[in-house]
Amino acid sequence: MKCGIAMFPTDYSITPSDLGQAVEERGFDSLWFPEHTHIPTSRKSPWPGGPNLPDVYKQTLDPFMALTAAAIATKRIKLATGICLVVERDPIHLAKNVATIDHLSGGRFVFGIGGGWNAEEMANHGTDFKSRFSLMRERIEAMKAIWVNDVAEYHGEHVNFDPLWAWPKPVQKPHPPILVGGEFPHGAKRAIAYGDGWMPIGGRGLDALDILPSFRQMAAEAGRNPDEVPMSVFAAPQVAERLKRYRDAGVDRSVFMIPTTGRDEALKNLEAAAAVARTVS
Repeated sequence: MKCGIAMFPTDYSITPSDLGQAVEERGFDSLWFPEHTHIPTSRKSPWPGGPNLPDVYKQTLDPFMALTAAAIATKRIKLATGICLVVERDPIHLAKNVATIDHLSGGRFVFGIGGGWNAEEMANHGTDFKSRFSLMRERIEAMKAIWVNDVAEYHGEHVNFDPLWAWPKPVQKPHPPILVGGEFPHGAKRAIAYGDGWMPIGGRGLDALDILPSFRQMAAEAGRNPDEVPMSVFAAPQVAERLKRYRDAGVDRSVFMIPTTGRDEALKNLEAAAAVARTVS
């Protein structure tokens, strides 16, 4: 099982370049940055992780800019959005963001995506909360068309553009792997429909061991090879025994979320996570 690191990068945390170097030096396979463009002060939408939304959600850097900094400072690790809020981004612009960072990193980008939970945040981007998942699918389909075709066009309910040219094309063919976030069963169904993997958050009433067989069965019934739609999990590095069970059950990757801290504390947290990773990777 591969192990990665996720953190909310901010203007007061360890820098993305320093974090990327440290993650690579400690043998992790990937670095993941989340996305929130802003957090509306109205706070009507409940945070799925608990009653109090952490401040880092409103303080996090842009993931593509942060990952580019990490890409320049590293040579091996995968660089991933965990997750990119596709429903808050223009698909033509986002297709170029993805292709550019894949080009600059030498084909190391992983495109983690999701529909999000904050209705007020989406509304500020002109996105209707109820139709966000159909919008996300169309935007992914449209971006795939841009990545694989010299002349691309797309005509859907939400996304519509006539033939266009757009370069660069991604280094990875046909495009970087798309890992779809979300809960079971709906997030899993979306991953099977148009993704290259599924990535739920562990610890929110979810046990990967309970749903992994069902997920694989769903993939097979949909005509997908289950091995081509692997399951990854955002997990806590403190629970080593659970991670070993994930590994033994065939979970492809566990990504450890570490706190947003300055350099010294972040390196201590990485060392602790690396010690766990060595027991399960």
